[in-house]
Amino acid sequence: MFPGRRLYDFELLYVCHGQLSVVMEEGTYTVLPGQLIVKPSGVYHRKATEADPATKLIAIHFDFFGELNINREEDMVILEEGVMEGKIEVEAVKESCSPLSEEPVYQPSHDCVQFMEKLVHEFTMRPLGYQLVCRGLMLNILASLIRSQMSRRITGASVHDQKVKEIIQDIEDIEETPAATWSNAILAERLGMCEDSTSKLFRQIVGIPPGDYVRSIRHREAHKLLQETIWPNERIGELVGYPDIHYFSRVFTAPRESLHEVIGSCRECCNLTIQVTSSYRSITLIQMI
Repeated sequence: MFPGRRLYDFELLYVCHGQLSVVMEEGTYTVLPGQLIVKPSGVYHRKATEADPATKLIAIHFDFFGELNINREEDMVILEEGVMEGKIEVEAVKESCSPLSEEPVYQPSHDCVQFMEKLVHEFTMRPLGYQLVCRGLMLNILASLIRSQMSRRITGASVHDQKVKEIIQDIEDIEETPAATWSNAILAERLGMCEDSTSKLFRQIVGIPPGDYVRSIRHREAHKLLQETIWPNERIGELVGYPDIHYFSRVFTAPRESLHEVIGSCRECCNLTIQVTSSYRSITLIQMI
């Protein structure tokens, strides 16, 4: 059995000063000052070495769907003699992103660190409306980490600097004109590359193949129009790139009631509650409606 503990929820652990080594099932991760690590739910983890007493950390526990009711440590930490499997939280993943826990160590931006510090301050002081402010700050933290995934992919693809810029332009064009024809062949022609290389580079930057990305944008726009307009399905299908109403109807079963199926993962996350411990600056976020 892997030594250490498991969590029902998720934890962000940011190193303000000092250094931390964390062992998880996938390997050992060294977290340097200014970095944070995402600990996923249900995964064994432990400190590889005890942190120096001077090490300062910010720990944030949270769940994505607000399903946990946490009043004590036992509500977060899994007791192996009485595991409640149905209580282990699931990670929300947006279609165009990878799970935050897939590459768990991040170098958060200055703004992201400020969001964490403000969150601690808001909870400590508890002014009127602090729950809403903390929830907004947590969403900003997650959004910042998601954006850093894109930065890492772009950095990894820097050997194709000009092509990266062109793909980013293609992404903007797809967002603006989802109804246009965006086949792999057309994208490859725009980039002056073969289809296989185009698909690989696109996936390296965006996280999913071109076809999946185009579908996700079309689905998003279709859901938006279905929710915000009274236009007929035929009109909406044409506007988002599905002129065949029969195919559009198959793609969107009961479309006006299915908004959460496609875009609910990140917008609906983070119902929170917070606690601060004296050992280091630690906040636990659950249940903020």
